Parts: sequence; C-alpha cells; structure tokens
Amino acid sequence: MTAASLRILALALAALAVPLLTACDPQRIRELEEGVSTEADVRARFGQPENIWDAPGGERIFEYNRQPSGHQNYMIGIGPDGKMSSLRQVLNPTNFAKVQPGMMMEEVRRLLGKPMKTVRYDLKNEVAWDWRYMQPPNTSMVFTVWFNPDYRVLRTSSAPDPEATENRGGR
Repeated sequence: MTAASLRILALALAALAVPLLTACDPQRIRELEEGVSTEADVRARFGQPENIWDAPGGERIFEYNRQPSGHQNYMIGIGPDGKMSSLRQVLNPTNFAKVQPGMMMEEVRRLLGKPMKTVRYDLKNEVAWDWRYMQPPNTSMVFTVWFNPDYRVLRTSSAPDPEATENRGGR
C-alpha cells in the first residue's frame, strides 16, 4: 500500500469510529454513578476529554464532544474529591435558551462544547457556530449561534439538519 492509500484508509476508519463511539455512550453512562465513580473511571470509559474547564469550588468539567457526526456533547463534573459530581448531555433546548445576545463566545463554548462546524461570513462580519442535536421523537436538527467581531452573540436559530437523510427526502 502506498502512503496516500494508508492515509485514506486511516481517515475512513476515523470517520467510522465516531458513530461507534456515540453508540457506546449509553452503556458507558450506565457504568458511571455520581458521587461514586472516580476521574479514573470516567477516563477509562470516555477517554481523554476534548477540554477541561475549571468550575467553582474546585470542580473541573470534562468536555466530551460527539460532533460533527453525533448529536451529543457531554460535560462531566469531577469534584475536588476526585469523584464524578455530574454527567450532562448539553445539546438540548434548555441550554440553547441560555445563549443570549451579548454573551461571550467562550461562555457559549463552555455551555455547549465544541461546535460541529464554524463558518465565517466576511461580508456580514459574522461567525456562525453549528451544533447537531436530536429533537424528539427522532429529528436531526442544527442549532446555530452567530457572533459579531467582538466574539459576542448576535442571535441564535434552530433548523432541520440539511445533511440528515430524513430532511433530504431519502431513506
């Protein structure tokens, strides 16, 4: 195999791994218990976090991103005692409602995790971040936040995911 063929194979395998990771999440979550599971237990099941955020009282928040192919982002709290204090799937309408005009970009990132896509609109002098999520019963949606040049929220919206099979008319 050539080096180029190996690179293509590695990329294809990586693309297949994301859906497999998200399919395993419910099992991994069931294996963890707030106040009992340790940081080592979380890392053993979820791996290296995308980011680690400092929180009040010495808590640390581990960000586990399932974008761009998945529909979840998890924030797992680790208390100062080293035990898991919370496990939340953050891509939901309750958290989307917390994103308000004027909010800083970093605050949005801490709330929702890494977006699936970032798009620059140079003529409008705006940046849009997109997150894929599921709307019950089983509709793939995209939540978008637009930022101004000062990295502050201008507006938000939610729309059907144009890349989802059910939204393209095919099955």
